[in-house]
Amino acid sequence: MNKVFAVGQFDLDIALRDAGVEEMNRPSRRSLANASIGVEAFDAYHSARELFETLEALHEGERGAKRKLTQVLSCGCDDYQRCLYYTLAGRGVLQMLDDLEWLLDLLKARCEISASLFRAGSLPQVQVNPYVSAEPDGPVPARGSDFEQGASWFLDPALGGHIDE
Repeated sequence: MNKVFAVGQFDLDIALRDAGVEEMNRPSRRSLANASIGVEAFDAYHSARELFETLEALHEGERGAKRKLTQVLSCGCDDYQRCLYYTLAGRGVLQMLDDLEWLLDLLKARCEISASLFRAGSLPQVQVNPYVSAEPDGPVPARGSDFEQGASWFLDPALGGHIDE
C-alpha cells in the first residue's frame, strides 16, 4: 500500500547548509557554501559560473580576461560574486578553480531541484536573501584592467611553484 506523506516545502539550501558545516570540507569550501545560502538558485549558479569562467580564462592567459575580472568585481550588483572571489583570493589559482567548481556542482543540483519543483507546480521553502540591497555595500574595485596578478597566480604550490617567506 502506497501512502502519501505531507513533507512540506523543500529547503533548497539543505545541501549548502550541510556543506557549510562538514568538517571534511576545506574552510574555503565551507565559506563558499555558507555565502551561497539564501541566494536565489539560478542567480547563485550563474554568478558563480561567470566568476569561474573568468578566473579560468585569466589562468589560461586568454585575451580580455583581466578586463572581464574587473567588470565582475566592479559590477554595481549585490556583493555575492565579490564575496566568492575574496573568499578564495590568494589561495592559489588551482584551489580557487577547484573550490568554485565544487560549489558549481552544488549550485547546479540546487537549480535542477528548483526547476523540477516549479515544473511540478510546487514551491520550495521561501529563501531569505542575505543581501539587503541590490547595490554594492561600500567601495568596489576600480575598473582598470591593468593590474598585476599576485604570487597566488604564478607561485601556486599546486603548479610547482615555491613561495618563500
